[in-house]
Amino acid sequence: MANTPQAKKRALQNARRYEINRARRSRIRTFLRKVEEALASGDKAAAEAALRAAQPELMRGVTKGVLHKNTAARKMSRLAHRVKALG
Repeated sequence: MANTPQAKKRALQNARRYEINRARRSRIRTFLRKVEEALASGDKAAAEAALRAAQPELMRGVTKGVLHKNTAARKMSRLAHRVKALG
């Protein structure tokens, strides 16, 4: 358990940051799932729209420190490739 005032404050900050990051990760996954569902249904227009909506969310995750830049780039690239191959 945290004993010093600094450690106690850090524990509170970490807990708050964990909740915020968890919500951000969940939001990103929701957008990615929408793209996956559109791909599974075979609807190219819906997949393209979902991908356009997911891209800013992924980049926001990068700027907020939830995702690594290359991870987001890789996910976008793979999804874009799959959407392009559709239809």
